[in-house]
Amino acid sequence: MEYRDVVRRRRMVRSFTDEPVDPQLLDQLLADALRAPSAGNSQGRDLVVLEGPEQTARFWDITLPAPRRERFAWPGLLRAPVLVLPFADPDRYVARYAEPDKARTGLGEGDEAWPVPYWTVDTAFVVMSLLHGVVDAGLGALFFGIFRGEEVLRERLGVPPGRRAIGAIAIGHPDGGDRAGRSAGRPRRPLDEVVHRGEWGRTSRS
Repeated sequence: MEYRDVVRRRRMVRSFTDEPVDPQLLDQLLADALRAPSAGNSQGRDLVVLEGPEQTARFWDITLPAPRRERFAWPGLLRAPVLVLPFADPDRYVARYAEPDKARTGLGEGDEAWPVPYWTVDTAFVVMSLLHGVVDAGLGALFFGIFRGEEVLRERLGVPPGRRAIGAIAIGHPDGGDRAGRSAGRPRRPLDEVVHRGEWGRTSRS
């Protein structure tokens, strides 16, 4: 598939079959996604991967317990055979930028010294790369936030202190019964409204 096709076909999928994802394909998708840019090659991105109904049920039992699940608008999401949980590691970036070749930046003094948290940016790069890879592989995916039960989930999964959860990615085979989220109908902002050439508000190159 051409890159432009991947970008244009990418959408959030909320309903899956329970067909497993080939483990070798999944490993390749993860490996490719982790080639995303990383500031200072710090590589402070970790992925917790849950495969199969037994493992994914641990996630849903904590973040979407039974009483709420009965009213959940997208029950097909719970059939996704793979959940990937990306975590950012600020300490790894601080340690990297305290090394001699980066020390002059002052960013090795602590995460509060960073005007932009590159651990979040870099982990988001991995997420976007994974979403594109999934489309290229003929699968579907949904990135969504973890709004409940994060602390319990971190404890149950053995996530080390200091790691910051970015969200979750469901991956699987779309079942064709998906329906778009409420935001899907919002029009995209036109290019000349978003792109400012030379200075803010200019849309022309001349």
